[in-house]
Amino acid sequence: MSNFIRSKWFLLVSICLFLLVLTGLSKSIPIIPEAVGRYVSIPFAPVEKLVTMGANKIEDATTFFRDIQTVRKENEDLKAQIDSVEKENRELKEFRQENKDLRKALNIKDQFASMEPIGANIIAKDAGNWFDTFIVDRGINDGISNDFPVITSEGLVGRVTQPNSVSSKVEALIDRNTIISARISQKGDLVRVKGDIQYRDMGLCIMDRIPPEADIVAGDIVETSGIGGIYPRGILIGKVKEIRKSNDEINKYAIIEPAVDFRRLDEVIILKKQ
Repeated sequence: MSNFIRSKWFLLVSICLFLLVLTGLSKSIPIIPEAVGRYVSIPFAPVEKLVTMGANKIEDATTFFRDIQTVRKENEDLKAQIDSVEKENRELKEFRQENKDLRKALNIKDQFASMEPIGANIIAKDAGNWFDTFIVDRGINDGISNDFPVITSEGLVGRVTQPNSVSSKVEALIDRNTIISARISQKGDLVRVKGDIQYRDMGLCIMDRIPPEADIVAGDIVETSGIGGIYPRGILIGKVKEIRKSNDEINKYAIIEPAVDFRRLDEVIILKKQ
């Protein structure tokens, strides 16, 4: 300890402490001449400058991080506003679609006044991408019987084939067992539309028994004729996609593109006969 007291470090520390005390007194006690304070403060000017610079840097850093937090908060608020607007847009689109579906349902009710439209959900289907046969959640308990027509707001789907107490099997337009009496809506020519195993996997069906004199072209609209007692007249089936020659090169048939997309079905309407 005595060696430290005699050392140069002790002397230097003592002088620094003395100068610090004298500097403080020069600022607080008026009787100490200003010159003394000024001369005493000279050795500490670099230290004071360094401390001031450090304080400024710390203040700048604090301001920077405070600005970052402000910008982050503003971004979060903007994101919340965007999410709210997107939600409102989705709800508006859903409302418009529901309104459109309701209008179509009312049109169906007006068009087929002798039948009661009953909504049904598809609860099962055969394997594959196409709804050629499927099960709905309406059955005998709902007044559903065999051969009731099944439609959507777009057009004809098919008919009920196996009603049970709480569900029913539906045979779709593209199923190979389907045969429908139809007509060309613009021209009145009677034809037959049926499912075909070759075209089923493309979501298409065919039209045959075309009268030789019938002037049928691609784009013609095909609808139910009302003959046969199953489907009422005027249900849209689809449109002519292509005309082809039969194997005998005399008769012709047409490829029909259904109005209903048989890849995307989840709800249908069963026309209950009064």
